[in-house]
Parts: sequence; C-alpha cells; structure tokens
Amino acid sequence: MQTNLADFLRNTPEGEEAKSIVGNCVHCGFCTATCPTYQLLGDELDGPRGRIYLMKQVLEGHAITESTRLHLDRCLTCRNCESTCPSGVRYGRLVDIGRKLVDDKLEAEGVQRPARERIARWVLREGLTRPALFGTALRLGQMVRPLLPGTLRNKVPALSSTAAPGTWPRNAHARKMLLLDGCVQPAMSPNINAATARVFDRVGVQLLVAREAGCCGAIRFHTGDHDGGLDNMRRNIDAWWPHIEDGAEAIVMTASGCGAMVKDYGHLLRNDPKYAERARRVSALTRDLSEVLPDFADELHTLAGAVPRDNRRVAYHPPCTLQHGQQIRGKVEALLTGLGVEVKLCADSHLCCGSAGTYSVLQPELAYRLRDDKLAKLQATQPEAIVSANIGCIAHLQGGTGTPVMHWIELVDKMLG
Repeated sequence: MQTNLADFLRNTPEGEEAKSIVGNCVHCGFCTATCPTYQLLGDELDGPRGRIYLMKQVLEGHAITESTRLHLDRCLTCRNCESTCPSGVRYGRLVDIGRKLVDDKLEAEGVQRPARERIARWVLREGLTRPALFGTALRLGQMVRPLLPGTLRNKVPALSSTAAPGTWPRNAHARKMLLLDGCVQPAMSPNINAATARVFDRVGVQLLVAREAGCCGAIRFHTGDHDGGLDNMRRNIDAWWPHIEDGAEAIVMTASGCGAMVKDYGHLLRNDPKYAERARRVSALTRDLSEVLPDFADELHTLAGAVPRDNRRVAYHPPCTLQHGQQIRGKVEALLTGLGVEVKLCADSHLCCGSAGTYSVLQPELAYRLRDDKLAKLQATQPEAIVSANIGCIAHLQGGTGTPVMHWIELVDKMLG
C-alpha cells in the first residue's frame, strides 16, 4: 500500500517505520476474520484493515476527527491479526504510533478527550505503575468493595480471594536468573512470583528480583505516553544490568504482557545511543516462564511423581500477549500435560478475553462482552479451575466466574508439594 508521508513525519523514525508497516499491507482482509472487535461490531473501521486505512490517512496529513480516535481506542491490541496476516504486517507497532499521532494532533487543535477519560488515563498511568501506591489503593478498595460501582468492583478481588504468597526460598544456587516483580501482580496475586521462585528453587535455579526495577513500560507506552514508557524501560535496564554482568542467565517473566513489552526494548530503544546495545541484550535474555521451564521437564516430572496427584482438569486460557505478541503456543499445555494435568483449550481459544491491559477499564462494555463469551466457552470444558499466564487476564476472568482462576505456575507449585 503506497503512502506519501506528510511533511511533519517525513524523515522521522516513527513516520518511516509506520510507512514501512503500512506498505506491507495488501488489504486482503484475512485479519478481519480473527479480530474480536470486528466480530462484535461488524464495522470495517473497527477491524485491522479499516484501522490501517485510517492510520494511512493520518500519516498522509489528512484531517483527523474524534471518530478516528474512537476506532483506534476500540482496538484491543491483541495482535491476533498479526498471527493471521500472510504479509507479516506489524500491526501492534503501527497502532502504538497511530494512537500517539492522533492524540497529539487533536490536542494541538484543542480537541481534548472528555475530562472523565483524561482523569481515568492519568490514574491508570500514575496508579498502576507504582506498586506501593497501587497496593495501598487496592487494600482500601477491598475494604469498601461492596460499595464500589459494578465495573470497578469486578476489578477489585475480595480480600478472601487474594492468595497468601507463601514462603520465598532463600537457598543459593550456582544458576541464577532475574525475575520481574511487576506492578499490579505483587498486590493482586502475590503468590504467583513466590510460587515461581519455589518451583525454580526445586530445580536448582535461584531467582533474583532487582528492587529498583518497576513497571515494564507497557501501561504508559500503550496509552500514548511514549516518553514515560521509555523512561520505565531505561530504569529497568539500569536495575538489571549489574546482575546480567554477574552472569544472570535469563530475565524470567511471569506476566506475558510484561514479557511482550520487554522483548521489544531492543527495538524501541534502538535510536538511543546510551541504551540501544544494552536494550538489545535485555530483550535477548528475556524469556516467558513457559520458555524456561520445559528445559527442566524431567526434573519436574520426577518431583511431581513423589507427591500424590489430584488428576486436576483445567481449562487453559492462553493470553494474547503470549500466543500473538510473543508467538508462543503449546508450551504451557505440554508442560502441564506431562505433569499429569488434563488440559483443555476452549473453542476460539485464539480470541481475546477482553482484558487487554487497561482496555477493560477504558472500554468496559466491549471488554465484558468479550469476557462473558470467553468464560462461557471455558466453562463448557467443565474445568475444576481455569489457568492463564497473565495477571490482567486472570483478574478479568475471575471477576465473572466462581470457578477458581489462577496462574498455571501456581498449579505446578501445588503439584510439587
């Protein structure tokens, strides 16, 4: 698709990158078949092909309207279209650039978002990315949970449902890997990282947490605050670098949303002379949990065999950030099956559950329609529990069902006693 960049974008990194991405699109429309919002709304402009057309107009300097922003806002950035696209269009990167351009252009013309939206976005950027602040806010929310509006109450887990983290192993091992603690996960589900550390300890790997590391940058970056997101990335690189120099083998991610972001550091900081090389190294070292543990499958099988099994039947929901963002499929299912768990994928398992980071807060109507459809299909497998690999999906799904929803590593931890 031919694109003639407007003067304000010509010879800029973002403009040239977006032009290259749009140029790969052949407008075949295969993406519409797997786009959740297109399936819900039936509007061409609420599918990837239509949104690419809108962003092409933005790149060429055509007039931008609030309708343009609305259609881009409705995108989940699930990147299912990337898995479907025969031409390799990097749609997720394009929509990040497009949203920022649209917001900046409209703001320059004095067309601001409604005050309620601006406040919500500010709260998400400033609240979710600060673990201490978020933890305090969450505890307060849990205390008054029955009084909260329904959409917010669904996001605040009941006090009784927040699993205690258990013990963090203190054994020293020759093999060491880094673990990103995350923003909301330590408060919402503190047992995930502790369970991960216990499992790794059992196979002879010590997990280290660099306390100076914080938000991966996804929340700010995907809501248009690119500068703030890049600052988050640089801080994490600085925090991890001494451990990398000391021989840390990998940076392990227990939240697939964070993993997809950190694996992109090398690209996003490629033009930063101070951080480009280190960012590439960090991205190369980053592994989702499901990429690391299969290397220890034999040890895990032996350890699980020493503990009575409960022959649990679970439904697995693969997050979009894992199956489409990182293109990782089948690893979790294979690992759990090898440990004696009966694992079921639901119908349309490739489709988004509606969580999508901040999407379920900013676009609740569409998010809950997607969630309810996903839960109906998951429940059709008659599971004893639902497992996933991303805290956002776990919290979003748990808000709509009484069936336990957990991270799959917590199940492995229980199986090892």
